[in-house]
Amino acid sequence: VQLQASGGGLVQAGGSLKLSCASSGRTFTLTGMGWFRQAPGKERELVGTWSRGSPNYADAVKGRITISRDKDKNTLYLQMNVLKPEDTAVYYCAARQGTRWTYWGQGTQVTVSS
Repeated sequence: VQLQASGGGLVQAGGSLKLSCASSGRTFTLTGMGWFRQAPGKERELVGTWSRGSPNYADAVKGRITISRDKDKNTLYLQMNVLKPEDTAVYYCAARQGTRWTYWGQGTQVTVSS
């Protein structure tokens, strides 16, 4: 499975951004997909997941993000609204087999200016 994330960039606080994660390969082996982020000097954290046709969100971002998937395009999306400077991070998409996050995209930088 290959994952290609895109859509990052520089945005002002309060703005919006939509990230995409295109997947290819043996995607039928996957049990879920997700978005993670890693801010400078911090550990990677889960932003949200997509599994069995439904999203789940981390408490830190709940209400400000929406995860969706276009099955025909094999693409996972992360819509982020009301962005804050603390949302600045490298965002990664990942794919799960069983309970293990086996595959990772290359990451896309999101920078929110105050």
